[in-house]
Amino acid sequence: MKVIILCGGIGTRLKEETEFKPKPMVYIGSKPIIWHIMKYYSYFGYNEFILALGYKADYIKDFFLNQKAFTSDFTLNTWSHKTKFYLEERSEIDSFKITFVDTGLETLPGERILRCKKYIQDRDKYFMVTYGDGVCNVDIDEVVRFHKKQKTIGTITGVHPRSKFGMIQVSRRKPLVTNFTEKPVLNDWVNGGYMVFDIRFFDYLKAGETEHPALKHLAKDKQLSLYRHHGFWFAVDTHKEYEELNKIWFTGSAPWKIWK
Repeated sequence: MKVIILCGGIGTRLKEETEFKPKPMVYIGSKPIIWHIMKYYSYFGYNEFILALGYKADYIKDFFLNQKAFTSDFTLNTWSHKTKFYLEERSEIDSFKITFVDTGLETLPGERILRCKKYIQDRDKYFMVTYGDGVCNVDIDEVVRFHKKQKTIGTITGVHPRSKFGMIQVSRRKPLVTNFTEKPVLNDWVNGGYMVFDIRFFDYLKAGETEHPALKHLAKDKQLSLYRHHGFWFAVDTHKEYEELNKIWFTGSAPWKIWK
């Protein structure tokens, strides 16, 4: 089953990092966040990816095209440009099959998915979609099993968002503050990505639209299921969130780091 990763947005609220590179290439530890996402899917055996590119697409292409040079020792003859790579010394080898799709600079996410259709074969029947800026520890296999059992066109993974503000608790009897809670997890559900669809979803997507109208139409037709994930989920949208996720990574307790 192929995984479409939406990588085309500008990421204006993360301007400190995205002025010179696309948001999926923001580094968490020593690797870009898109690598973390792909590594996570690959752990469950899903290693065929379609990257829906847009803003600074060359930056993403360059990273993966030159990964062999980045992760191994090599000897370069600058006159002939012949290169010998010492792959046996390479400590980290990824096994990704990646299709790079230039979906346009200003294209909205729904149309980006639609432009990837030709790389999804009818025999595939199912495909997955996620965003290029969020990590979590959801069980991908369980999400796929849930989707097939539901027999709906689409399944989205619902997660509890974290409030961006500290919350105040007030006494029921008197207008007195009883406690402050720093950025609590809310009870509401939001779409955390990690979505599964069958190929009929393409019929709901239209040029010039985000993915939201298509999802709303699925819901109206009772063809959209919600897989509830109560575990870790974190999306990078601001520089502060970028710093927080790096802090989690460097403590060595990153919940999404399940590979060896």
